Amino acid sequence: MSQFDDLEPIIFSNDSHFLSILQLASPGLPVGAYSYSEGLEMLVENGTIANSQSLIQWLQAELTYGSIRLDGAMMVRAFQSVKVGDLQALHRWNLWLSAARDTEELRLSSWQMGRSLWQLLVKLEPEMLSLAEAVGSPCNYAIAFGLACAHWNINIQAALLAYLHSWLTNLITAGVKLIPLGQTDGQKLLLNSQTLLSKTTVEILNLEDDQLACCSWGLSLASMQHETQYTRLFRS
Repeated sequence: MSQFDDLEPIIFSNDSHFLSILQLASPGLPVGAYSYSEGLEMLVENGTIANSQSLIQWLQAELTYGSIRLDGAMMVRAFQSVKVGDLQALHRWNLWLSAARDTEELRLSSWQMGRSLWQLLVKLEPEMLSLAEAVGSPCNYAIAFGLACAHWNINIQAALLAYLHSWLTNLITAGVKLIPLGQTDGQKLLLNSQTLLSKTTVEILNLEDDQLACCSWGLSLASMQHETQYTRLFRS
């Protein structure tokens, strides 16, 4: 892996690259991300998360220690595998990420979003079909995201920042609905997380293969309990 001491200035060689990452990270991307809360629904019901402060503490802990770091690292590895033409590594990392999921809900959400993104990408760019076949089915969302970024020659730092920002935006939006919070409060949380997103991006870019680990037992327990939660708005 390349070593980064800090984020370098991100330069897009043309407008198309910039617009492509905006499209991939958009909340309007039809992959169903809005239907998942990654355990937040259970945490709000049991009182663990009750306001904006407890919400951002949870999300910051996930960025610092949680499984989103593995997702980000797999996105980077998918990107790099495409760039060097190592399709076997691409397939292997997809299997690795599937095996790393602690609960059925989290695994199925990653597979569903990955499938939806692949179906969209193949319709938009039919020449990507060969990459989809190399990954195999089911394909995790992080893997599909990385492949799209590599195919469109998007800067890897920009790709990872966008991936993490999209994840954070989705969960803050879920928190705004569940707690509930005002829309302005949600935007404040997103704005105040910029430094941590940049820091996390650098850390993930510097992860070696033998450093791929996370501490996500809180998420796992919330996800397991959510599977039997009586009233649910979200699928996870």
